[in-house]
Amino acid sequence: MKLTHLQRNVPQATAQMFESVTGVWAEWRRQKLPLYLFLGLCANLIIAPAVFATTGGGLSRTQSYWLAALILLTVALAIYLFFVMFVPEKF
Repeated sequence: MKLTHLQRNVPQATAQMFESVTGVWAEWRRQKLPLYLFLGLCANLIIAPAVFATTGGGLSRTQSYWLAALILLTVALAIYLFFVMFVPEKF
């Protein structure tokens, strides 16, 4: 009895999931900041272990992650200021 109940709801659940994915896709096109934050956090997950390894244990894991985030923020700010200086019409 439960199997037939699930079989009837599968097309409806698939349609709802497709509608949700379409909504997220449309919002992603308009709002870039969450995507940039997500990519920055992913980059931090890659850079932080390298920072931790190069310090030779002199920094804790938390300090390594914050140092990697600071490095990413500095690079992002430098790129932004480079574009503002050389392409001021856009801003």
